[in-house]
Amino acid sequence: MNETPRIRILCVDDHPVVRQGIAGLIDVQADMALVGEAANGRDAIHQFRTLKPDITLMDLQMPEMSGFDAISAILGEFPDARVVVLTTFAGDAQALRALKAGARGYLLKNMLHKELLDTIRAVYAGKKAISPEISYELAEHATDSALTPAEVRVLRLVAGGNANKEIARELHVSEETIKGQVRNILSKLGAKDRTHAAMIGFKRGILDL
Repeated sequence: MNETPRIRILCVDDHPVVRQGIAGLIDVQADMALVGEAANGRDAIHQFRTLKPDITLMDLQMPEMSGFDAISAILGEFPDARVVVLTTFAGDAQALRALKAGARGYLLKNMLHKELLDTIRAVYAGKKAISPEISYELAEHATDSALTPAEVRVLRLVAGGNANKEIARELHVSEETIKGQVRNILSKLGAKDRTHAAMIGFKRGILDL
């Protein structure tokens, strides 16, 4: 009798404890096999080229090269690659960015075990899978006006504690321009003040931690 082929999985995360937990979970599944591990995006690309896994579990915040860049690079080379993001952050902006980069699944690390296994099987079968919590965040902000790249740069500098004058000097524009952009940022994010705007930026994944 022919054995059912196992789903070959590559796990990419810079935390060894997370990789160990996932390995333990996958090892006891009759239809799955962990074929490789990587601790950063650069290593993930190398491992993918070598192993050609069916599913890649990808963290986003990693040293050397982020998960976003690794997803883009892998899919640029292997358009049929199936990547499932595993992250700590529920931010809609981060989720949208990962899905636009080509991820087919998006899960929070605190939702592992059964949901992770179900997601691996669903994505292997050609479906997309997103955590309910992430789906809610995406729906919540679906009609919001997105920040422009220039506004994101300003918000990043605001979050770094810079005053308008310092931001203007850094970006080589007038202080009036920065004031206008800060007003737009507060309005688009529904923020009460600059500190609140920075908090929202981190929470939604507009800014990287």
